[in-house]
Amino acid sequence: MTKTLLLLPGDGIGPEVTAVAKRVAGRLIAGGLDLAITEARFGGAAIDADGVPLTEETLAAAKAADAVLMGAVGGPQWAGQSYDKRPEAGLLALRAGMNVFANLRPARCFAALADASTLKRIYVDGLDILFVRELTGGVYFGEPRGVETLPDGQRRGVNTHVYTTSEIQRVARIAFDLARGRKGEVVSAEKGNVMEAGLMWREDVQALRDAEYPDIKLTHMLADNMAMQLVKNPKQFDVILTDNLFGDMLSDEAAMLTGSLGMLPSAAIGEPGRPGLYEPIHGSAPDIAGRGVANPCASILSLAMALRHSLGRADLAAAVEAAVEAALDAGARTSDIGGALTTAAMGDAILTHLK
Repeated sequence: MTKTLLLLPGDGIGPEVTAVAKRVAGRLIAGGLDLAITEARFGGAAIDADGVPLTEETLAAAKAADAVLMGAVGGPQWAGQSYDKRPEAGLLALRAGMNVFANLRPARCFAALADASTLKRIYVDGLDILFVRELTGGVYFGEPRGVETLPDGQRRGVNTHVYTTSEIQRVARIAFDLARGRKGEVVSAEKGNVMEAGLMWREDVQALRDAEYPDIKLTHMLADNMAMQLVKNPKQFDVILTDNLFGDMLSDEAAMLTGSLGMLPSAAIGEPGRPGLYEPIHGSAPDIAGRGVANPCASILSLAMALRHSLGRADLAAAVEAAVEAALDAGARTSDIGGALTTAAMGDAILTHLK
């Protein structure tokens, strides 16, 4: 049965890197992968053409596909709009509409790039962390929210951090399941020392582990301590479970341990059988958009995650990842990792090694 992949190139460098990932997918299709690819506007591009960052038609197409591969959204030309009209609002609506509540963010340091990290090689060589971040709850979605003017003329901004037990335990279950295929260890991060919701997070994660995953080693760590430990001794971690806000920040910190944001993919998944959303974590990078110098590796590796988690082809996912690693070992580099290859040329180098 033919699988379907929806491409949402988005804004900035999104279309540039997504085009290279599409070439990789095309090579796999030519080799026998039964996959149909479609595209739609998203983010700022959709605002300009359709008036909204995510149309109902695009959301329906995303929910009907087997997997969705994004580029990136946002840029200074849309920064003056209200939050509900910005490109990022389309991304939040897409995640919520697809009900993808678990964000998988691997932070892997390829051996060839160990010296590109800002940390010494001894701390990052062999690094392989998997963040499992709750994606559709917490302070990004909580109500009430907004800015109000008080009677004395001051303004007050409000964002609400809120979780239910079911929201916590469904993402924790994914972290525990993934840990079983790795080292069997999970570290859960929160701020239970100052936040009641953080203490509840700790208690509910522990309760699930005790009831269903006694084989998993679970450790709890305060999020600020984890931020320090990621720089002090990052290889102590394997699977890290976090809420939405802390996961956003901590996974970006870990990204720089690997040498470049341009190397890191991500996946957003939900219940089994539902489509997943895949995207590089580097953003739209408007400062280099249109110059053809963006690193396409994160987009290609996001395609690999789609192959593994949504398209049922873990073998092809491994082949794509091996091709990226082989290209790096052979010296292929874009400017963000110390080279001079264009986006297209980096794609050519990876395709050379794709078997």
